Order: sequence, then C-alpha cells, then structure tokens
Amino acid sequence: MTDTTRKVMLITGGSRGIGAATARIAAERGYLVAFSYRSNQQEADRVLADLLRINGPDSALALQADVSVEADVVGMVQKTIEHFGRLDVLVNSAGIVDQVARIDEMSGERLERMLRINSFGTMICIREAVKHMATRHGGHGGAIVNVGSIASKLGCENEFVDYAASKGAIDSLTEGLSKELGPDRIRINTVRPGVIATDIHASGGNGEKVAEAANFTPLGRAGRPEEVAYGILWLASDEASFVTGALLDIDGGV
Repeated sequence: MTDTTRKVMLITGGSRGIGAATARIAAERGYLVAFSYRSNQQEADRVLADLLRINGPDSALALQADVSVEADVVGMVQKTIEHFGRLDVLVNSAGIVDQVARIDEMSGERLERMLRINSFGTMICIREAVKHMATRHGGHGGAIVNVGSIASKLGCENEFVDYAASKGAIDSLTEGLSKELGPDRIRINTVRPGVIATDIHASGGNGEKVAEAANFTPLGRAGRPEEVAYGILWLASDEASFVTGALLDIDGGV
C-alpha cells in the first residue's frame, strides 16, 4: 500500500498502555499506523482490529518484534516501509521496569536487560528510521518521539535506579540527536511520564504504585495513557514544527 497523502507512524510497544493509546488516537487523526509487540498477539490483534475499524483495510500493521534484538528492529522498519511506502513518525514506546530493589540486589542479567530494551532498543530503532527519514538518505525528514520517564530526573533511589538510568540515556540521546538530525529535517523530542495507569507497574511487582500516586502527585492522581498520547501526537505534528530536543514532562506536577 502506498498513500502519499497520509503520514505513516511506527510505534514500538504499541499493543498496550501508552503505545496502544497513541496508536488509536493517531488512527483517529488520519495516520497510517504500524506498531510492534513483543509476545502478546491477543493484545496486538485487539489493537489492530480497532485501527482497521477506524481507517479501513490495509491502514494498519501489527509486527512482532523484540526491540532488544537488532535483527527484529531492522525487519520491523523494513516491513513498515514495504507496506506503506514511507515513514514519517517513529514513536519509541517499548520499555520495561523491574522489581523494586536496591542496586546491591540487582543482578547483572537484570541490568543488561533493562538497558538493552530501554536504551539500546531505542537507539537501534532511531538508527533504522533515520536511514529512511534523513534528507541525506533521500528521505523527506520526519519526527521521532521517545517515551522517557520522569524517573530520569528523580533517580528513584531504593526502587529502580536502573530504570531511571536507562531513561536518563534517552534524555541525553534526545539532546544530542536534536542537533545531529536537525539538518536532515528530523525533529526528535521526548515525553517524560510520571505514574500512568498502565500494567507496567504490576509487571514490575509494584501494582500499588498507581493507587499511591494520589499521595505524592500535586494533581492527586495517576495519569491516563491517553494524556501522554496527546503529548506524543502534538510533538509529532506540524503544530510542533519548531520544537526539537525538548523533554516534555507529563507527570501531574511531580
């Protein structure tokens, strides 16, 4: 399918949480959407059905890919290009958190997995997207939006400093690449959510985090995935055409 009148968005981790909310809202706004999922095909099929219902046949694509595996990322981007003929926006939403622990309780395996998915995976996704977006490679430019975390600013001591560090790398990457990729007409920005009501906290054994948000968030509640998605869609849009290198905190004032 090649439709040069509509923009194409690729979202990693698009089968749930912030990624799924972004996919649905993007489709409602007319984007052709490809999204990746790691293992839960049932969740992916549900999101895909929603997207196709919004925009019709061939308007969306679900791709099984593990962003920590370089070959998966290369294939994911290539399949997006083959299906839609272009790539305009990359949203790096795939990420993990782990059990609450101190640094001296964390295994090397945990640390490597955290950085490989949250940091390395994002870098490889950007590398592959740039090969198609950059004007130096014959592209028309584009926008990249990373899903970071306010944890990179807070540090998250005695909880998950490894997660905070992995997201801190995304902050630095955004700053550097905004300067590197600007001449190629590529904007890159990062949203930094606070506690959002998704299942990522439960998967890390900290499911009560969402309920506890009322006690430490000035707005008195956790955020909703859609509230982060709106920020992502704005940064991806022409309304933010003069915004690059920005870190947009969506954290209820934490």
